[in-house]
Amino acid sequence: MMGDSRSHGLWEASAPAAVSAVPLTGHIAVDAVIVGGGFTGLSAALHLAEAGASVAVLEAFEIGFGASGRNVGLVNAGMWMMPSLVSEKLGKIYGERLLDALGQAPAVVFELVERHGMDCQAVHEGTLHCAVGVSGLRQITERARQWRERGAPVELLDAARTRLMVGSGAYSGALLDKRAGTIQPLAYARGLAAAAVAAGAMVHTQTAVVDARHDADGWQLHTLSGGSVAARWVIVATNAYGADATGMGAQVGSELARLPYFNMATEPLGKALADSILPGRQGAWDTRKILSSFRKDREGRLVFGSVGALRGPGNRVHPDWGRRALLRLFPQLGPVAFTHQWYGWIEVTANSLPRFHKLGTNMVSFSGYNGRGIAPGTVFGRELAKLVLGRISEGDLPLPVTVVKPMAWRGIREAGYELGAQVSHFLGARL
Repeated sequence: MMGDSRSHGLWEASAPAAVSAVPLTGHIAVDAVIVGGGFTGLSAALHLAEAGASVAVLEAFEIGFGASGRNVGLVNAGMWMMPSLVSEKLGKIYGERLLDALGQAPAVVFELVERHGMDCQAVHEGTLHCAVGVSGLRQITERARQWRERGAPVELLDAARTRLMVGSGAYSGALLDKRAGTIQPLAYARGLAAAAVAAGAMVHTQTAVVDARHDADGWQLHTLSGGSVAARWVIVATNAYGADATGMGAQVGSELARLPYFNMATEPLGKALADSILPGRQGAWDTRKILSSFRKDREGRLVFGSVGALRGPGNRVHPDWGRRALLRLFPQLGPVAFTHQWYGWIEVTANSLPRFHKLGTNMVSFSGYNGRGIAPGTVFGRELAKLVLGRISEGDLPLPVTVVKPMAWRGIREAGYELGAQVSHFLGARL
């Protein structure tokens, strides 16, 4: 995308065409303007348009340009942290409200996909959180216990069952979350955009916002493409890719550290090999601190990823590690070649939880998904639409209002993530 083969890789090569969109050059007036064309912004646009509101999405690049179009495609429930810790950090009311919203979030994604006929390779067969060693098994056992206490349909698998479901004997067990699944993420983002347009929303790409001012009549936004928008509400949905000239995205971005994540895809494996790896078509990831994730696409390609950026030394270190790691995980593959390689950024908050911000009068934002963007982004976008429509108040949202607090040593943290992943992968999985 944008002339960069390492931005979206396999997802761009296999996604349906994007909805037709052009830069905004004239003036429009809408009930709500959304800055950012990823899962959150597009979900908000779809739900607003379906309710009869006038809405415009302004995307600086292309639909799904940021993390929404680059990620692994695991549609997971909840956050990375244990459920009990979510309640501990947010308090019982907001903690349980967030857990309930995100526990149901994958179902919202798959319902939207089905209702709008989105061609995004949706597979609602669960995900596998694979335990590495004794400590990993202890971790997923406790996670399973906490989710089962909340009535979630999760199942703890022993090593033998895990071997059957994964196709590898590398793990001591796995947590099967039946709420979850996989999608082709860029195709899903494009599907949301197409559904929003069909419902009446306007979507403008190559439309960076350069100025935003509030007066007695509401918000006035001006774009680099020469357009302008008058709106009563503004939703800022830029996340890790939001350092735009208005200061809206940059303000939110100041509290987000960017963690690099890459994916690599093999050629289609052929039926016999494909059937030996994840035969139930679940997506998977492991309990290592520098984790690995793997899944298959519709054509039987194996998509394998981990923390790291495919630039500089990482251009060689990470693919070399990937080949070694895959051979160790799945010896039946033999030597592998990657036909597509790409990477992007995961936004990480200081407490590993997402944030809700009021950035001004009728200017709101959800951000900081910490690697769980698909289902949360979809649900948070829906909730922002309800807020704009007046169907709920701020106090009904799944997160409390917080002020933006810039992250200390953000640049150092980001450099540490990238360098640490390179060192780990340079040394890792050597036979």
